[in-house]
Amino acid sequence: MARKLEELGHFPKLISPQFVRPFVKSNKNDFFDAEAICEAASRPSMRFVQPRTESQQAMRALHPIR
Repeated sequence: MARKLEELGHFPKLISPQFVRPFVKSNKNDFFDAEAICEAASRPSMRFVQPRTESQQAMRALHPIR
């Protein structure tokens, strides 16, 4: 999806779930997940991850990692 958004002229920023986890305050549900993502994304020190290329995704599909 990130690649498609880039093709359309948008600049998606992806956050790894491990970087969002510290901002979750309560039991997991969609509302709290969205709140934690917003809080994490608003931090100036947040590290974003690069979208995988098609070749990287194809390689991961061949060699699944648990």
